[in-house]
Amino acid sequence: MTQDHSTEAPSARGDRIAKWLARSGVCSRRDAERLIAEGKVQLNGAPVTHPATFVDEGDIVQVEQKVVGAPDRTRLWRYHKPDGLVTTHRDPEDRPTVFDSLPPGMPRVISVGRLDLNSEGLLLLTNDGALARRLELPSNGWIRRYRVRVFGVVDERALASLIKGSEFEGVRYGPIEAQLDSVKGDNAWLTVSLREGKNREIRKVMQGLNLHVSRLIRTSYGPFQLGTLKRGELEEVTGKVIREQVAGLAGGKTPRGA
Repeated sequence: MTQDHSTEAPSARGDRIAKWLARSGVCSRRDAERLIAEGKVQLNGAPVTHPATFVDEGDIVQVEQKVVGAPDRTRLWRYHKPDGLVTTHRDPEDRPTVFDSLPPGMPRVISVGRLDLNSEGLLLLTNDGALARRLELPSNGWIRRYRVRVFGVVDERALASLIKGSEFEGVRYGPIEAQLDSVKGDNAWLTVSLREGKNREIRKVMQGLNLHVSRLIRTSYGPFQLGTLKRGELEEVTGKVIREQVAGLAGGKTPRGA
């Protein structure tokens, strides 16, 4: 296929080559653009010189002289992330990552949102970057629910006031629904729900209430539940469920082949 830098819609022309390579599991879109700039990508035997190059069905794509297989259908997994893993493909501190922990034979996947190093629970993984972005959109209004263990004295009135939003160290946080489930000594378990979260939001908001979070477990992300998944366990979501849950979301067409 010829290299065309026009702005014609990708839906009519196939995918841009960087996106196609990311969907094929070769690397991230950003890394694909770097490979293109380094002259390591060929399309139908010709060097690709610009990321705005489209790939059609039947085209042959090579990276460093190796033919790349066509992208797989859209797939989605529920994963019970243990604590002690970072949600990144490459960690500058060389800490163990979620992606290193996945079983052999898994395609290249990305996470839907993140859980920090010390957090655990439900993490959605997909081989489709467009699907990940759609599932992360705040406009979906999806509730993310957590079980949170805190150390300190819980003021239930202050906890209830989080539904109006809060501020800590100059940062404004949106509404959080939090309720006290149980107390044992200086520790308490809470159920915390929010629709849109900033980095380490629950930990920081609880710190603003003089509570230290000692354990944080995500139990649901929108309609997807942690359920009975054991730590480190992975379970694929059926194509039927993906279609049912994603069909009504803004931001794109039905996932490919789901």
